[in-house]
Formats: sequence, C-alpha cells, structure tokens
Amino acid sequence: MKLRIAILALGLFALHAQAQQSVPRPKLVVGIMVDQMRWDYLYRFYDRYGEGGFKRLLNEGFSCENTYIPYVPTYTAIGHSCVYTGSVPAIHGIAGNDFIIQQTGQRMYCTQDDNVNGVGTDQAEGKQSPRNLLVSTITDQLKLATNFRAKVIGIAIKDRGGILPAGHFADAAYWFEGKSGNWISSTFYMQELPGWVKKFNAQKLAEKYLQQDWNTLYPIETYTQSIEDDNAYEATYRGEEAPVFPKKLRALVKDNGLGLIRTTPFGNTLTLDLAKAAIDNEQMGRNPAGFTDFLAVSLSSTDYIGHQFSVNAIEIEDTYLRLDKELAAFFSYLDAHVGKDDYTVFLTADHGASHNPLFFMDKRGNAGYFDERNALTGLNALLAEKFGPEKIVRSLMNYQVHLDYDAIQAADLDEEDIKETAIKYLRTLEGVAFVTDMEKAGSSSIPERIRERIANGYNPKRSGCIQIILEPQWYSGSPRARGTTHGTWASYDAHIPFVMMGWGIKHGSTNRETHMTDIAPTVAALLHIEEPNGNIGQPVVELLNK
Repeated sequence: MKLRIAILALGLFALHAQAQQSVPRPKLVVGIMVDQMRWDYLYRFYDRYGEGGFKRLLNEGFSCENTYIPYVPTYTAIGHSCVYTGSVPAIHGIAGNDFIIQQTGQRMYCTQDDNVNGVGTDQAEGKQSPRNLLVSTITDQLKLATNFRAKVIGIAIKDRGGILPAGHFADAAYWFEGKSGNWISSTFYMQELPGWVKKFNAQKLAEKYLQQDWNTLYPIETYTQSIEDDNAYEATYRGEEAPVFPKKLRALVKDNGLGLIRTTPFGNTLTLDLAKAAIDNEQMGRNPAGFTDFLAVSLSSTDYIGHQFSVNAIEIEDTYLRLDKELAAFFSYLDAHVGKDDYTVFLTADHGASHNPLFFMDKRGNAGYFDERNALTGLNALLAEKFGPEKIVRSLMNYQVHLDYDAIQAADLDEEDIKETAIKYLRTLEGVAFVTDMEKAGSSSIPERIRERIANGYNPKRSGCIQIILEPQWYSGSPRARGTTHGTWASYDAHIPFVMMGWGIKHGSTNRETHMTDIAPTVAALLHIEEPNGNIGQPVVELLNK
C-alpha cells in the first residue's frame, strides 16, 4: 500500500513538474500583411467600419500608431522580408522586388530560383523560393525552436508575399497563377500539391468570383471620403471604356484573363478562403505536439487596386470597407476553429502609397514625376562624352545608380570620378532633393533620418552605388501615368499600421516611434523563442500582457 502511494505521488509530481515546465504560448499566430495599406486607412474610413474587423483590432488589441519603415526604397519584397526578419536590405539582402547582382550585372527577381520547378504549374511563375533571403525569419525561428514540429504556411496572391514571410523551413507557401486561376507552389517545398489544395483549385473560385459585377458595397453617393467616380487619375482595365462603377468583370475577364481578380476586392476574398482551408485541412492551431503554428497571410489585391486607381478613388474606399467585413468574418472563423483566447494576430503593411502627383498639383500642391528614362539617357550621354564607353550606367532601378563595372574595368576608368560626375548631374534634375554616394551617405548633408534609411537599404552586392532621394510627392513615372505607386522615404510610403490582438496582447496603444523591424522581435518575445538571426529591431514590450 505504501509502495502504491509512493508511486502515485511520484507520478503526480512528474505531471506537476511537466505542467510547470510548459511555456504558455498561443496555439496559432496569424500574420496579416495588407499590401500598400497606408497607416491612415485605419482611421480614414473608421466611421464606416463595422465592429468586427479593423475596429475589433483597435478596440481589443494594441496599436503602435507611429510605426515607420527604416529604409529606402519602400517596396513589397523588402517590406515582407523586413517584417518577418526584423532586418533591413543591408543585412537580409532583398534589395528590391528586382535588384541587380553588382558583380555580374544579372537582374534578379526577389524570389527567383532557377533550380526549382513549379508544383501545380509548368509555367515560370512556379520557379520561386526564399533562397535569395540571406537571414532567418521569425517563422524559421519557430521551426528551429520546436525541432521543426510547428507548422508554418505562407499564402498570398503575390509569390513574394507568400514565400518571404514563410521563410526557409516552411511546410508550404502558396501563390496565385493568373493563367490557370490556381494556387501553386514549387519543388522547394513539395513535389505535389496536397489533396486539399487540388480540391480547392477544382472549385474554380476565381472564375466564380469574376462572374459578378464589382459594384459599390453601399450607395455610391455615400463615399464622401473619395473623389468623383470618373476622374483623370485612374487607369482602366483592358477593354474598359471608363474606370467607373459597376465594373463588368464577366465581360472584362475576356481581355484580362483570370489574373483580373488580383485587381478586385475578390482577390482578398479568394486569399482568405485559402487561409481558412489551410487552417482546417492542416489542423493549424491544433498541433498534435502542442506547439504554436504560424500562418502568414498577405492580402495583395489592395496593392494592385491602389496602383491602378490611386489613393483617393472610390475603388480604394470600397476595397477597405469590403476588407473590413472580410477580416471580421476571418476573426470569427478563428474564434470558432482555434478559440477566441487561443490565437494571436498581427496586422501590418509592407509600405504605403503616394497621392497621384497630378491630383496633388491640380489641388495646388507641390508634386511631380521623375522621368527615370530621360534621366538615364542624359546621364549615360554625359558619361560617354567624358569617359568614352556608352551606357556606363545599367539602370536607375530602385532610385539607385547601377554601374556597368565590366565596362569601367575594361576601359580602366576611375569609378570615383564617374560617381562624382553622375552625382553632380543628377542633382540638377527637377524633383531631385538629394543624391549621395552610398558609401559616403553617413557623412552627407542629408537629414539624419533619411541618411539612416539610405544606409539600412544599401546592400553592396545588390544595390546601386548612388542613392537618389526625390522631393515629397514626386515619384518615378510619367504625367501620362494613372494610379499611384510607392518607394520613397516620405511618410505616405513609410508610415504603416502595426496592430496586435489576441493571446498575450494588452489592449491599448502607443504614440512613441516604433519600426517595422520591431515586429519580428515582438513576436519572438511573445513566443519565448530566439529572434531572427539578422534582427536589428526591439520588442514592443508595452503590448505584451505580462
């Protein structure tokens, strides 16, 4: 009898010790990137949001109201990489959506990988992986911390939006192929699509969503935060006479293909449909080993719509009102399938967006278009006249000067002399605020905040040797261009939302300056795991419920 009691006591002690050793963590982390979401969209349409979407994030979660991107240029691939690595291009190596390998002059797409093949496709769109990303992600660190027993999946219409957040060790990343209307992957992750993804693709949801018109969710006269429907700042779909509601998607798909869904709010719907299917079929948040799983979702359609219609369009207002409802439904799904108090979600953006310069000028503001093509032609003509070889400058991609080092070496030219000549010329161009040699940016006569962003964005192997900084409301383009873009240091491109909600998160907000690089270490602190290996950010301790 005494022996039985002793054995029972030892067993209870072991169970108690095991319970004490278990580190409390959420069952699931969901990272939501809203591509091209300016910070002010949280509040610009606030009065029209329901209670379950953006308002729920703000009313139940914690908002970092002054979160900034700490580098230039502000592009999609860099933003997704920065959020998930806590790092910057100088370290993580993703120097743009496209960049140039300076040693060879090869142009490289951010997730290009010619050594893999597509899965679910035989098109080049499938030849993608995270190999160009030089550091680990927070999702990688979760894999390492759990001996690869946590499940990690990335999902986005854009390949880079699904691949880079998912990291190197992900179970899967999925992205959308416009030609087929299917979700695809690559052999970096798998040899064959899972049965549930094949079944999802078989529903032909992209085709079904494009069988409806895109009309405004509410009466069009109530869209008072937007300018008139038919205006000079929007681009049309191929085959469309005017960029007005209703959008006859069923007819437009003939000229635009199934990829048309990218530039409609239904692209976000389709993405969240797949996210729910992944949670259900992969049992995310119900890890058999009891570890936290991680779903990285990027909503790409907001970016495509912003580029085409610009910041002040009814299309943008309607997209965010619809997204608000989509998020409310998604959070309700998480409540039901994972547990209201068992998951943590964060919402942020990869960059913002500028007002259309023509719109700004029509309102008597200072703005303009930097003619990159003419600048490149003029610069190469000047350099050829002085130094001999033609096209010494390969490109002005990413607001940077990329030199042809083979031509410079063959002609035995002085690179410093070339850079000095180029800088003097570029400073004379309209709309240019500053030009600096990347290696001397730290001591240049440029405001400190911008100097720091230049340094953080400079990767010697993948960035140009000279940085061009434009005046506010200027960007590379033509007055004939419609819609908008991003890429600069200014607040409209660099001020982004960062809100966390759910398990382990306090309710509240902070107005102190935080940075995009702070998101990954904050998640690391929440999960009690090591931060990514290239991290330079600091955890936002105010939001942690400890």
